[in-house]
Amino acid sequence: MTDVVAGPITADLRAQLTTRLVAKGFAQSPSVRAAFRAVPRHLFAPAGTSLQAAYADRVVVTKRDAARAATSSVSAPWLQAYMLEQAQLRPGARVLEIGSGGYNAALAAELVGPAGQVTTIDIDPDVISSARAVLNRSGYPLVHTAVADGEHGYPPGAPYDAILVTVEAADVPPAWTEQLTPGGRLVVPLRMRAHTRCLTLDRAGDHLVARASIQCGFVSMQGHGQDPVRLVQLRGDAAVLILDDPATQVDATAIAMALDGPRTERWSPVTLTAGTSFEALHLFLASQPRPYGILNVDRERTLGLLDPQDRFFCPTLLAGDSLTYLTSRQQHDGAWQLGAHGFGPQAQSLADDLTGLLVTWDEQHRQNGGPQITVHPASTELADTDRLRLVVRRSHTLTAIDWPSIR
Repeated sequence: MTDVVAGPITADLRAQLTTRLVAKGFAQSPSVRAAFRAVPRHLFAPAGTSLQAAYADRVVVTKRDAARAATSSVSAPWLQAYMLEQAQLRPGARVLEIGSGGYNAALAAELVGPAGQVTTIDIDPDVISSARAVLNRSGYPLVHTAVADGEHGYPPGAPYDAILVTVEAADVPPAWTEQLTPGGRLVVPLRMRAHTRCLTLDRAGDHLVARASIQCGFVSMQGHGQDPVRLVQLRGDAAVLILDDPATQVDATAIAMALDGPRTERWSPVTLTAGTSFEALHLFLASQPRPYGILNVDRERTLGLLDPQDRFFCPTLLAGDSLTYLTSRQQHDGAWQLGAHGFGPQAQSLADDLTGLLVTWDEQHRQNGGPQITVHPASTELADTDRLRLVVRRSHTLTAIDWPSIR
Protein backbone atom coordinates (compact mmCIF):
# COMPACT_ATOMS: atom_id res chain seq x y z
CA MET A 1 0.00 0.00 0.00
CA THR A 2 1.06 3.60 -0.54
CA ASP A 3 1.64 5.98 2.34
CA VAL A 4 -0.68 8.71 1.09
CA VAL A 5 0.18 11.19 3.84
CA ALA A 6 3.75 10.63 4.89
CA GLY A 7 6.96 10.79 2.97
CA PRO A 8 10.52 9.50 3.18
CA ILE A 9 10.90 10.43 6.87
CA THR A 10 8.18 8.07 8.05
CA ALA A 11 9.30 5.44 5.54
CA ASP A 12 12.68 5.51 7.27
CA LEU A 13 11.02 5.30 10.69
CA ARG A 14 9.01 2.27 9.60
CA ALA A 15 12.16 0.62 8.32
CA GLN A 16 13.99 1.38 11.56
CA LEU A 17 11.12 -0.04 13.63
CA THR A 18 11.15 -3.20 11.55
CA THR A 19 14.90 -3.57 12.02
CA ARG A 20 14.49 -3.23 15.79
CA LEU A 21 11.76 -5.87 15.82
CA VAL A 22 13.93 -8.30 13.90
CA ALA A 23 16.82 -7.68 16.28
CA LYS A 24 14.54 -8.54 19.21
CA GLY A 25 13.54 -11.82 17.58
CA PHE A 26 10.19 -10.70 16.16
CA ALA A 27 8.99 -10.05 12.59
CA GLN A 28 11.11 -12.93 11.37
CA SER A 29 9.04 -13.77 8.29
CA PRO A 30 9.55 -11.66 5.15
CA SER A 31 5.80 -10.98 4.82
CA VAL A 32 5.48 -9.59 8.37
CA ARG A 33 8.58 -7.45 7.91
CA ALA A 34 7.13 -6.09 4.68
CA ALA A 35 3.84 -5.27 6.44
CA PHE A 36 5.57 -3.25 9.14
CA ARG A 37 7.57 -1.38 6.54
CA ALA A 38 4.38 -0.55 4.64
CA VAL A 39 1.78 0.56 7.21
CA PRO A 40 2.06 4.16 8.52
CA ARG A 41 1.68 3.59 12.27
CA HIS A 42 1.74 7.29 13.12
CA LEU A 43 -1.60 7.82 11.37
CA PHE A 44 -3.29 5.50 13.88
CA ALA A 45 -1.86 7.32 16.91
CA PRO A 46 -3.78 10.16 18.62
CA ALA A 47 -3.29 13.70 17.37
CA GLY A 48 -0.23 15.27 18.95
CA THR A 49 1.73 12.00 19.19
CA SER A 50 5.30 12.58 18.07
CA LEU A 51 6.75 10.49 15.27
CA GLN A 52 9.32 9.14 17.71
CA ALA A 53 6.55 7.93 20.06
CA ALA A 54 4.48 6.56 17.19
CA TYR A 55 7.36 4.41 15.96
CA ALA A 56 8.71 3.35 19.34
CA ASP A 57 8.21 -0.29 20.29
CA ARG A 58 5.67 0.66 22.93
CA VAL A 59 1.92 0.84 23.45
CA VAL A 60 0.20 4.04 22.33
CA VAL A 61 -2.96 4.67 24.36
CA THR A 62 -5.76 6.02 22.17
CA LYS A 63 -8.64 6.31 24.66
CA ARG A 64 -9.11 6.46 28.43
CA ASP A 65 -12.14 6.26 30.70
CA ALA A 66 -13.18 8.79 33.35
CA ALA A 67 -10.70 7.25 35.80
CA ARG A 68 -7.89 7.67 33.22
CA ALA A 69 -7.58 3.92 32.71
CA ALA A 70 -6.77 2.90 29.14
CA THR A 71 -9.75 1.44 27.25
CA SER A 72 -8.21 1.33 23.78
CA SER A 73 -4.67 1.41 22.45
CA VAL A 74 -2.33 0.60 19.60
CA SER A 75 -0.47 -2.42 20.94
CA ALA A 76 3.30 -2.63 21.16
CA PRO A 77 4.74 -3.53 17.73
CA TRP A 78 6.69 -6.53 19.07
CA LEU A 79 3.46 -8.09 20.32
CA GLN A 80 1.59 -7.33 17.11
CA ALA A 81 4.41 -8.93 15.11
CA TYR A 82 4.34 -11.95 17.39
CA MET A 83 0.58 -12.43 17.09
CA LEU A 84 0.56 -11.98 13.33
CA GLU A 85 3.30 -14.54 12.89
CA GLN A 86 1.55 -16.97 15.24
CA ALA A 87 -1.65 -16.59 13.19
CA GLN A 88 0.28 -17.72 10.08
CA LEU A 89 -1.72 -15.47 7.78
CA ARG A 90 -1.46 -16.27 4.09
CA PRO A 91 -2.69 -14.48 0.96
CA GLY A 92 -6.42 -15.04 0.56
CA ALA A 93 -7.06 -15.77 4.26
CA ARG A 94 -10.11 -14.52 6.15
CA VAL A 95 -9.27 -12.85 9.46
CA LEU A 96 -11.31 -11.51 12.37
CA GLU A 97 -9.75 -9.06 14.80
CA ILE A 98 -11.60 -8.60 18.11
CA GLY A 99 -10.62 -5.26 19.63
CA SER A 100 -9.94 -2.59 17.04
CA GLY A 101 -7.83 0.46 16.45
CA GLY A 102 -7.04 0.03 12.79
CA TYR A 103 -3.27 -0.42 12.71
CA ASN A 104 -3.21 -4.15 13.39
CA ALA A 105 -6.00 -4.67 10.85
CA ALA A 106 -3.94 -2.82 8.26
CA LEU A 107 -0.96 -5.06 8.99
CA ALA A 108 -3.19 -8.11 8.58
CA ALA A 109 -4.52 -6.70 5.29
CA GLU A 110 -0.98 -6.50 3.97
CA LEU A 111 -0.51 -10.18 4.83
CA VAL A 112 -3.73 -11.55 3.31
CA GLY A 113 -3.63 -9.30 0.25
CA PRO A 114 -6.52 -8.22 -1.98
CA ALA A 115 -7.87 -11.78 -2.24
CA GLY A 116 -8.25 -12.01 1.54
CA GLN A 117 -10.63 -10.35 3.94
CA VAL A 118 -9.92 -8.61 7.24
CA THR A 119 -12.76 -7.76 9.61
CA THR A 120 -12.05 -5.70 12.73
CA ILE A 121 -14.68 -5.18 15.42
CA ASP A 122 -14.95 -3.23 18.64
CA ILE A 123 -17.73 -2.59 21.14
CA ASP A 124 -16.91 1.13 21.25
CA PRO A 125 -18.45 3.10 18.33
CA ASP A 126 -15.87 5.87 18.75
CA VAL A 127 -13.02 3.39 18.30
CA ILE A 128 -14.57 1.95 15.15
CA SER A 129 -15.33 5.40 13.75
CA SER A 130 -11.72 6.44 14.22
CA ALA A 131 -10.36 3.17 12.83
CA ARG A 132 -12.58 3.44 9.76
CA ALA A 133 -11.45 6.98 9.03
CA VAL A 134 -7.74 6.21 9.35
CA LEU A 135 -7.96 2.95 7.40
CA ASN A 136 -9.51 4.89 4.54
CA ARG A 137 -6.93 7.65 4.82
CA SER A 138 -3.98 5.27 4.91
CA GLY A 139 -5.05 3.17 1.94
CA TYR A 140 -6.97 0.22 3.44
CA PRO A 141 -10.60 0.76 2.41
CA LEU A 142 -11.23 -2.96 1.96
CA VAL A 143 -10.80 -3.72 5.68
CA HIS A 144 -14.29 -4.27 7.06
CA THR A 145 -15.10 -2.49 10.34
CA ALA A 146 -18.11 -3.09 12.60
CA VAL A 147 -19.39 -2.16 16.04
CA ALA A 148 -19.95 -5.48 17.80
CA ASP A 149 -19.53 -7.21 21.15
CA GLY A 150 -16.47 -9.43 20.84
CA GLU A 151 -18.11 -12.11 23.00
CA HIS A 152 -20.19 -13.06 19.96
CA GLY A 153 -17.49 -12.81 17.32
CA TYR A 154 -18.83 -11.57 13.99
CA PRO A 155 -21.03 -14.16 12.21
CA PRO A 156 -21.50 -12.23 8.92
CA GLY A 157 -17.84 -12.69 8.01
CA ALA A 158 -17.40 -16.26 9.25
CA PRO A 159 -15.79 -18.69 8.88
CA TYR A 160 -12.33 -17.30 9.61
CA ASP A 161 -8.93 -18.82 9.05
CA ALA A 162 -7.66 -16.89 12.05
CA ILE A 163 -9.16 -14.92 14.92
CA LEU A 164 -6.88 -12.41 16.64
CA VAL A 165 -8.13 -11.18 20.00
CA THR A 166 -6.42 -7.91 20.93
CA VAL A 167 -8.08 -7.41 24.30
CA GLU A 168 -7.48 -9.35 27.50
CA ALA A 169 -10.02 -12.16 27.81
CA ALA A 170 -10.87 -14.28 30.82
CA ASP A 171 -12.77 -16.89 28.82
CA VAL A 172 -13.08 -18.36 25.33
CA PRO A 173 -16.73 -18.00 24.26
CA PRO A 174 -18.19 -20.65 21.92
CA ALA A 175 -18.58 -18.14 19.07
CA TRP A 176 -14.84 -17.89 18.63
CA THR A 177 -14.29 -21.57 17.95
CA GLU A 178 -17.58 -21.95 16.06
CA GLN A 179 -16.55 -19.20 13.63
CA LEU A 180 -13.14 -20.72 12.88
CA THR A 181 -12.52 -22.93 9.87
CA PRO A 182 -11.66 -26.55 10.79
CA GLY A 183 -7.95 -25.76 10.61
CA GLY A 184 -8.30 -22.21 11.86
CA ARG A 185 -6.17 -20.70 14.59
CA LEU A 186 -7.16 -18.57 17.60
CA VAL A 187 -4.60 -16.18 19.08
CA VAL A 188 -5.88 -14.74 22.36
CA PRO A 189 -4.47 -13.04 25.47
CA LEU A 190 -6.07 -15.26 28.13
CA ARG A 191 -6.07 -14.35 31.81
CA MET A 192 -5.29 -17.25 34.13
CA ARG A 193 -5.29 -16.49 37.85
CA ALA A 194 -4.45 -12.85 37.06
CA HIS A 195 -1.55 -13.77 34.77
CA THR A 196 -2.19 -13.01 31.09
CA ARG A 197 -0.55 -15.08 28.39
CA CYS A 198 -1.02 -14.70 24.67
CA LEU A 199 -1.95 -18.24 23.65
CA THR A 200 -1.75 -19.67 20.14
CA LEU A 201 -4.64 -22.16 20.16
CA ASP A 202 -5.30 -24.98 17.68
CA ARG A 203 -8.17 -27.46 17.68
CA ALA A 204 -7.56 -30.95 19.07
CA GLY A 205 -10.87 -32.78 18.97
CA ASP A 206 -13.30 -31.13 21.39
CA HIS A 207 -10.72 -28.80 22.94
CA LEU A 208 -7.95 -26.35 22.12
CA VAL A 209 -4.23 -26.82 22.65
CA ALA A 210 -1.78 -23.97 23.16
CA ARG A 211 1.08 -24.31 20.69
CA ALA A 212 2.83 -21.22 22.03
CA SER A 213 2.50 -18.85 24.99
CA ILE A 214 4.03 -15.49 25.85
CA GLN A 215 3.44 -12.98 28.63
CA CYS A 216 1.57 -9.89 27.51
CA GLY A 217 -0.71 -7.08 28.59
CA PHE A 218 -3.86 -5.71 26.96
CA VAL A 219 -6.79 -3.54 27.91
CA SER A 220 -9.58 -5.69 29.35
CA MET A 221 -12.48 -6.97 27.33
CA GLN A 222 -15.74 -5.06 27.66
CA GLY A 223 -19.34 -6.14 27.05
CA HIS A 224 -20.78 -9.57 27.83
CA GLY A 225 -17.32 -11.09 28.09
CA GLN A 226 -16.14 -8.68 30.74
CA ASP A 227 -14.82 -10.51 33.81
CA PRO A 228 -12.83 -8.09 35.95
CA VAL A 229 -10.38 -9.03 38.64
CA ARG A 230 -10.78 -7.88 42.24
CA LEU A 231 -8.46 -5.10 43.35
CA VAL A 232 -7.46 -4.81 47.01
CA GLN A 233 -5.68 -1.55 47.78
CA LEU A 234 -3.05 -2.00 50.47
CA ARG A 235 -1.46 1.44 50.19
CA GLY A 236 -3.94 3.23 47.98
CA ASP A 237 -3.09 2.63 44.35
CA ALA A 238 0.62 2.43 45.18
CA ALA A 239 0.28 -1.19 46.34
CA VAL A 240 -2.58 -3.25 44.98
CA LEU A 241 -3.29 -6.93 45.48
CA ILE A 242 -4.99 -8.44 42.41
CA LEU A 243 -7.26 -11.45 42.92
CA ASP A 244 -8.66 -13.57 40.08
CA ASP A 245 -10.05 -16.52 42.01
CA PRO A 246 -13.51 -16.36 43.64
CA ALA A 247 -12.41 -18.88 46.26
CA THR A 248 -9.57 -16.67 47.47
CA GLN A 249 -10.71 -14.44 50.33
CA VAL A 250 -8.48 -12.12 52.33
CA ASP A 251 -8.88 -9.71 55.20
CA ALA A 252 -7.87 -6.57 53.34
CA THR A 253 -7.74 -4.43 56.47
CA ALA A 254 -5.55 -6.93 58.32
CA ILE A 255 -3.11 -7.28 55.42
CA ALA A 256 -2.90 -3.51 54.97
CA MET A 257 -2.13 -3.14 58.69
CA ALA A 258 0.42 -5.97 58.50
CA LEU A 259 2.52 -3.84 56.18
CA ASP A 260 3.20 -1.58 59.17
CA GLY A 261 4.77 -4.51 61.01
CA PRO A 262 8.05 -6.35 60.56
CA ARG A 263 8.99 -7.91 57.25
CA THR A 264 9.93 -11.58 57.06
CA GLU A 265 12.70 -12.45 54.61
CA ARG A 266 13.72 -15.84 53.28
CA TRP A 267 16.23 -16.58 50.52
CA SER A 268 16.37 -19.72 48.41
CA PRO A 269 19.42 -21.22 46.69
CA VAL A 270 17.72 -20.69 43.32
CA THR A 271 19.19 -18.12 40.93
CA LEU A 272 18.39 -16.84 37.45
CA THR A 273 20.85 -15.16 35.15
CA ALA A 274 20.16 -11.60 34.07
CA GLY A 275 17.69 -11.42 31.20
CA THR A 276 16.09 -14.81 31.91
CA SER A 277 12.31 -14.88 31.61
CA PHE A 278 10.25 -15.37 34.77
CA GLU A 279 7.12 -16.37 32.83
CA ALA A 280 7.18 -20.10 33.56
CA LEU A 281 8.07 -19.58 37.21
CA HIS A 282 5.19 -17.15 37.68
CA LEU A 283 2.69 -19.63 36.24
CA PHE A 284 4.16 -22.42 38.35
CA LEU A 285 3.61 -20.42 41.53
CA ALA A 286 0.09 -19.55 40.39
CA SER A 287 -0.61 -23.25 39.78
CA GLN A 288 -0.40 -24.22 43.43
CA PRO A 289 -3.69 -25.35 45.06
CA ARG A 290 -3.76 -22.52 47.57
CA PRO A 291 -4.93 -18.89 47.96
CA TYR A 292 -3.04 -16.77 45.47
CA GLY A 293 -2.87 -13.27 44.02
CA ILE A 294 -0.46 -10.94 42.31
CA LEU A 295 1.02 -7.75 43.70
CA ASN A 296 1.26 -4.53 41.70
CA VAL A 297 3.27 -1.69 43.21
CA ASP A 298 4.63 1.75 42.50
CA ARG A 299 8.27 1.26 43.44
CA GLU A 300 8.94 4.92 44.14
CA ARG A 301 5.98 5.35 46.48
CA THR A 302 6.65 2.07 48.30
CA LEU A 303 10.44 2.40 48.44
CA GLY A 304 11.80 0.77 51.58
CA LEU A 305 8.58 -1.13 52.21
CA LEU A 306 7.92 -3.42 49.24
CA ASP A 307 10.45 -4.87 46.82
CA PRO A 308 8.66 -7.37 44.55
CA GLN A 309 10.51 -9.21 41.81
CA ASP A 310 8.01 -7.83 39.28
CA ARG A 311 6.27 -4.56 40.05
CA PHE A 312 3.29 -5.36 37.81
CA PHE A 313 2.67 -9.11 38.17
CA CYS A 314 4.43 -10.38 41.27
CA PRO A 315 3.32 -13.85 42.50
CA THR A 316 1.93 -13.66 46.04
CA LEU A 317 0.90 -16.43 48.46
CA LEU A 318 -1.96 -15.54 50.80
CA ALA A 319 -3.38 -16.69 54.12
CA GLY A 320 -6.29 -14.47 55.12
CA ASP A 321 -4.42 -11.89 57.19
CA SER A 322 -0.95 -12.39 55.70
CA LEU A 323 0.92 -12.36 52.41
CA THR A 324 4.30 -13.32 51.03
CA TYR A 325 5.53 -12.30 47.58
CA LEU A 326 8.39 -13.31 45.30
CA THR A 327 11.45 -11.09 45.53
CA SER A 328 14.98 -11.13 44.14
CA ARG A 329 18.36 -9.59 44.74
CA GLN A 330 21.30 -9.26 42.41
CA GLN A 331 24.51 -11.03 43.33
CA HIS A 332 28.05 -10.00 42.58
CA ASP A 333 28.16 -12.19 39.46
CA GLY A 334 25.06 -10.48 38.05
CA ALA A 335 22.69 -13.39 38.71
CA TRP A 336 19.43 -12.88 40.59
CA GLN A 337 18.84 -14.84 43.78
CA LEU A 338 15.17 -15.61 44.41
CA GLY A 339 13.48 -15.30 47.78
CA ALA A 340 10.39 -14.23 49.67
CA HIS A 341 9.21 -11.18 51.61
CA GLY A 342 6.24 -11.59 53.91
CA PHE A 343 4.00 -9.60 56.22
CA GLY A 344 1.47 -10.65 58.83
CA PRO A 345 1.10 -13.35 61.50
CA GLN A 346 1.53 -16.18 58.99
CA ALA A 347 4.31 -14.59 56.97
CA GLN A 348 7.02 -16.96 58.16
CA SER A 349 5.19 -20.12 57.11
CA LEU A 350 4.19 -18.53 53.81
CA ALA A 351 7.79 -17.48 53.15
CA ASP A 352 9.01 -21.00 53.90
CA ASP A 353 6.39 -22.37 51.54
CA LEU A 354 7.36 -19.97 48.77
CA THR A 355 11.09 -20.69 48.98
CA GLY A 356 10.29 -24.42 49.04
CA LEU A 357 8.26 -24.02 45.86
CA LEU A 358 11.19 -22.23 44.22
CA VAL A 359 13.40 -25.23 44.95
CA THR A 360 10.76 -27.64 43.62
CA TRP A 361 10.42 -25.63 40.41
CA ASP A 362 14.20 -25.51 40.02
CA GLU A 363 14.66 -29.24 40.55
CA GLN A 364 11.61 -30.69 38.83
CA HIS A 365 10.18 -28.24 36.28
CA ARG A 366 12.70 -25.60 35.26
CA GLN A 367 14.23 -27.61 32.44
CA ASN A 368 10.87 -28.42 30.82
CA GLY A 369 10.37 -24.87 29.57
CA GLY A 370 6.82 -24.43 30.80
CA PRO A 371 3.46 -26.12 31.17
CA GLN A 372 1.03 -27.57 28.66
CA ILE A 373 -2.06 -25.37 28.42
CA THR A 374 -5.37 -26.66 27.07
CA VAL A 375 -8.83 -25.07 26.88
CA HIS A 376 -11.91 -27.28 27.25
CA PRO A 377 -15.70 -26.81 27.30
CA ALA A 378 -16.86 -25.92 30.81
CA SER A 379 -18.72 -29.23 31.16
CA THR A 380 -15.58 -31.31 30.58
CA GLU A 381 -14.54 -33.84 33.23
CA LEU A 382 -10.78 -34.03 33.03
CA ALA A 383 -9.11 -37.34 33.70
CA ASP A 384 -7.20 -37.62 36.94
CA THR A 385 -3.49 -36.97 36.75
CA ASP A 386 -0.55 -37.19 39.12
CA ARG A 387 0.88 -34.02 37.59
CA LEU A 388 0.57 -30.61 39.14
CA ARG A 389 -2.46 -29.09 37.45
CA LEU A 390 -4.18 -25.73 37.75
CA VAL A 391 -7.76 -25.64 36.47
CA VAL A 392 -9.18 -22.17 35.78
CA ARG A 393 -12.98 -22.41 35.57
CA ARG A 394 -14.97 -19.81 33.67
CA SER A 395 -18.51 -19.62 32.31
CA HIS A 396 -17.74 -21.14 28.90
CA THR A 397 -14.52 -23.04 29.39
CA LEU A 398 -12.04 -24.48 31.78
CA THR A 399 -8.35 -23.97 31.16
CA ALA A 400 -5.95 -26.66 32.35
CA ILE A 401 -2.32 -25.84 33.04
CA ASP A 402 -0.37 -29.09 33.38
CA TRP A 403 3.19 -29.32 34.61
CA PRO A 404 5.29 -32.28 33.47
CA SER A 405 8.06 -33.22 35.85
CA ILE A 406 11.56 -34.35 34.96
CA ARG A 407 11.25 -36.99 37.66
